[in-house]
Amino acid sequence: MSFSLVRSRALTGVHAPEVAVETHLANGLPSFTIVGLPQTAIKESRDRVRSAIVNSNFAFPSRKITVNLAPADLPKEGAKFDLPIAISILIASEQIRIDRTELLDYEFIGELALDGRLRAVAGILPVAYAITKAGRKLVLPKSCVTEAALIRNSTLLSGSTLTRLIDNLIAGRCHAPDSIKINTRVDKSYSDLADVRGQYLAKRALEIAAAGRHNLLMIGPPGCGKSMLAARLPGILPLMSERTAIESASIRSVSRQGFHLKDWRRTPYRAPHHGCSPAALIGGGSKPVPGEISLAHGGVLFLDEIPEFDRRALEMLREPLDAGYVNIARVNYNHQYLADIMLVAAANPCHCGHYGSTVKACRCTPTMIERYQNKLSGPLIDRFDMHVELTAVSADQLVESQPAEKSIVVAKRVQSARQRQINRQGKLNSNLQPAELEQELAHDDDLKSYLNLIIKKLSLTARSYHRILRLCRTIADLDKSVNISKKHVNQAVQYRIFDRN
Repeated sequence: MSFSLVRSRALTGVHAPEVAVETHLANGLPSFTIVGLPQTAIKESRDRVRSAIVNSNFAFPSRKITVNLAPADLPKEGAKFDLPIAISILIASEQIRIDRTELLDYEFIGELALDGRLRAVAGILPVAYAITKAGRKLVLPKSCVTEAALIRNSTLLSGSTLTRLIDNLIAGRCHAPDSIKINTRVDKSYSDLADVRGQYLAKRALEIAAAGRHNLLMIGPPGCGKSMLAARLPGILPLMSERTAIESASIRSVSRQGFHLKDWRRTPYRAPHHGCSPAALIGGGSKPVPGEISLAHGGVLFLDEIPEFDRRALEMLREPLDAGYVNIARVNYNHQYLADIMLVAAANPCHCGHYGSTVKACRCTPTMIERYQNKLSGPLIDRFDMHVELTAVSADQLVESQPAEKSIVVAKRVQSARQRQINRQGKLNSNLQPAELEQELAHDDDLKSYLNLIIKKLSLTARSYHRILRLCRTIADLDKSVNISKKHVNQAVQYRIFDRN
């Protein structure tokens, strides 16, 4: 009886289970067993691995083979284990010779086709990031190299087929990201803000929201431009940092939609339909996946017709908006997805949309209006730094020939204001803590008295008060002002219609 044990590793992005292969003489027919809580796709890998090995001109061992996916109590899923299983079998059966101590420097991931070709798998970007951080080398399908090469200082070894990958593995033909030609030009083909006629107050609110990364709620009649304004917000936002870009791309990489290179560093803009479920909006499911709020990480989540969304789903937004991440806890798993977003929402003032309009008469009864407006809870409204009322665009504004301000002009002011915030405090104003906000008022007793009067008159909560202070600081940054003044406070209160009412 002979026994051979080989350990290679297959990184899943969160856990790194060992793949152990034993081959020994069997008294009956040869068998191929996979243990360690494999799900269906992994159980089916027995046929894929066997066929790929044979079609790659290797001999499949006529012995009993046991593949142990450790740790045994952790469920395994996906076809990403095909490649490490195949490599382990070939090394254990001594058909390829490689120093087994060298294998400790490698991580293997990839799906095998029946003819021995290597197929791409989801989640390569977070895998490459984790492996590079651990100081190891990644062995992967050639079709995944461009995505993995986005991670700086990574060391990659690839092949289009099992045979070519083994040749490269034996020869040690690794390549660094800088040796791979990648088109990382950022696509800036956003809609232009100049397309929106009129709505000067709303445009100014959009600029303030972008400069300080504040959440914005727009309320107005149908057709006044709420959706157009929201769709043009990414065009005035600064380019994502490399770290945020990696985080955003990693989330998309493990999602069902996948990551595409053309989206690299492009500001995410997600606008789900109001019929989406809480799991689709927040994330989760029987097989946990990121929701819309996580797919918008580093960018904008736009909720059009927000009162029509499932109330339970909306209430589940409150914690992620404060924390910047989603924590999905279930009996069998606990997942955490980043969700640091700008939330922009739009709503009509009533069911018919014309409450308070001077153009069309509202058809809703007072009870209907109250019921419609109460669909948004007070704590949720409190999460919006700005709530702005829009009016219908007049005929003169629609046909005016004077060109409106372009997104590129507004984007420069936003970038300048954000840079002042980073230079002064190392973060954006939306992330300022109450103690940091109070320092802005430390030497201005007159402004303190003015704010005290506003708090009493508007009956502000502590959260509303601090959000107004953050708005004041952003407006001052756009004005290139070192200190907050009364005019900044007045502007900030102007963008809080629910507090004024």
